Amino acid sequence: MTFWRKWFAGTKPAPPVYCLLEGQTVYAVGDIHGRADLLLKLITKIEADISALPEGQKASLIFLGDYIDRGFHSREVIEALLSLNLPNVDTVYLAGNHEDMLLHFLDDPANGGLWLGVGGLAALASYGVYVAEDSDVDALVQASNELKDKMPASHLEFLQNLKEHHQIGDYYFVHAGLRPDVPLAVQRREDKLGIRREFTKSDFDFGCKVVHGHTGVRKPEVRPNRIAVDTGAFATGILTAAVLQGDDISFIST
Repeated sequence: MTFWRKWFAGTKPAPPVYCLLEGQTVYAVGDIHGRADLLLKLITKIEADISALPEGQKASLIFLGDYIDRGFHSREVIEALLSLNLPNVDTVYLAGNHEDMLLHFLDDPANGGLWLGVGGLAALASYGVYVAEDSDVDALVQASNELKDKMPASHLEFLQNLKEHHQIGDYYFVHAGLRPDVPLAVQRREDKLGIRREFTKSDFDFGCKVVHGHTGVRKPEVRPNRIAVDTGAFATGILTAAVLQGDDISFIST
């Protein structure tokens, strides 16, 4: 093989460039997990960044799910999100697997033990509901009924109306990720909210760049096919938002 044949054989096509339309800025916030204190700090930083945007720039703020559990202020997080008022900013709230587990606990408390073990105890306590992790079925049913009584109707409505995904330009926003080799139109909810290694270990080109949380990273990661922004806020104190403009990617963190 000649030098040139070897050179061409060893080259790979350049990765696709994903971008937003000119005049758009998107902020995508990772997993909050009951850290209302960090949410308020990050919102203050995002507000300052928005105020510095050029006149006429369109801003969107997307929350990637997992607002509750683990941290001690799930109720306060939802209240803060419901009270959020950023003029001229499109705000989108996506569902995370932890919100789904809470809703399943309300519908079928007998199978709610798993949720309690992955942070549900903290969420219940934030609403004034206390139960042991190893509770029997009767105690789980009682806790579910208490949560129904104590959770404001606005909170339940918020949780029930969260979106599975959102797309702006070449960016696809979802809590956990997507299943490789499956068209976007037929991706399953359980994958969008719960997939891990099959997605994060894949270099599959979905035809867009996926912005996600769910799988914790020490610092935000930018890969050819995805951007990961779950920096483990409940434990690290670092809540992160990706900032997207054109084909530029940056981050704001607490």
